Amino acid sequence: MGRNSEYKEVLCQEGLSDREVGALQANDYDNGIFEYINSKRERDMEERKGEAFALGEQLTVIGKKLQVGYFAPDFTLDYVDFIDMTIHSTRLTESIDSMRVLSVVNSLDMPVCRLQTQRWEELRLMFPPNVSLYTISMDLPYTQAHWQIAEKVIHQTLSAHRSEQFGLAYGVLLKEWRLLQRAVFVIDQDRRIVYAEYVANQQQEPDYKAACAAIASIVPFS
Repeated sequence: MGRNSEYKEVLCQEGLSDREVGALQANDYDNGIFEYINSKRERDMEERKGEAFALGEQLTVIGKKLQVGYFAPDFTLDYVDFIDMTIHSTRLTESIDSMRVLSVVNSLDMPVCRLQTQRWEELRLMFPPNVSLYTISMDLPYTQAHWQIAEKVIHQTLSAHRSEQFGLAYGVLLKEWRLLQRAVFVIDQDRRIVYAEYVANQQQEPDYKAACAAIASIVPFS
């Protein structure tokens, strides 16, 4: 698929008007298209009810639900570099040569979130070298790092504490909690979503088998 066709597909997914398309075409696509679309998603801020709950509490999810085949929105998230123990930022676009698995959790203070992160830590040992695993929450970066050290979890954790941008862009922001809905996204090397699971029951772990099958369908396990 050519670059222009890809852009048209993204614009179609977002439902942009002819005027908006014309304005976007005047920009540098490579530097501006995804930031523009993220901004539009934030303006829309769709509220979804009845799609998340915990122990009888109904939760409102803010943000557009992403579908398989969509281009993954870019993001900027923080992490602790274990070499110098300082906070750094990273973007999705910095890992373009690998398949990305995003394991989204409420908080590493919660038992189910810890179980989910530890289970992915076990499963990642089967992944090919070009598959990168990330756990994402709104915990502070140092909170994530201290938990990783204590639990001997090696894969990268990313913190969305600084803003709600990730939660809105991926449709996982829980309004009542100001935390992220439990979810799993698999993103291929072309930045296309090949698997997405939004978990309704926040006390339930995701479907690891289905997510791993999506990964293996593109990058076979050894």
